Amino acid sequence: MLRQRTRKSQGFACSGMATLSRLCYPSSPLPSMKGRFQKAEFPVEKVRCYLEPGPIVLVSSALGEERNIMTMGWHTVMEFTPSLVGCVIAESNHSFRLIRESGECVINLPTRALLDEVVGIGNTTGAEVDKFATFGLTPEESRVVNAPSILECCACFECRLADDSLVRKYNFFVFEVVYARAARRPKHPETLHYTGNGVFMVSGKILSRRAKFRPELLD
Repeated sequence: MLRQRTRKSQGFACSGMATLSRLCYPSSPLPSMKGRFQKAEFPVEKVRCYLEPGPIVLVSSALGEERNIMTMGWHTVMEFTPSLVGCVIAESNHSFRLIRESGECVINLPTRALLDEVVGIGNTTGAEVDKFATFGLTPEESRVVNAPSILECCACFECRLADDSLVRKYNFFVFEVVYARAARRPKHPETLHYTGNGVFMVSGKILSRRAKFRPELLD
């Protein structure tokens, strides 16, 4: 559900960009891209609106005959090898028990075409509805884990719980991605980023500066 945070945060986590000043301070004009920014005091409990690093994802899970999907914006890459991803899942969320007990989940990447499904999933609980059926999403058998993947998502990352030492204190799960699949096209999918208050941004123009990078820093 959207209001799943228990420690003064609620709803989706925000994905921040400078353009959020329009949302936070509607009367303030946007400064030039390379100008000097005139800044005002900002609520410390809302800095997440600028710092959230990644796109909205749909996390699917299963335990026995139960299955569920949750909308998540609070996640971060922690390591490349092994591939570790940290996620915040509130204990009040129906997926919490399924993932904690099964030790597995799939992180699915939706595009803007699934915006309404993303919002609907975040506003309902799997304790009351089957979200696959309710929102017309197709469960797809995963390659390694028992949790289903979502066919309509452009990438699926199968995960096993690697470290739960921070779950009790912070609801913070560390997952290892044990198998990954991604669509070949589009190369840069239009992912969704949540800014709070029911407003989303879509990933935009792609900018390349490969020529300015040291070769050892590139794939």
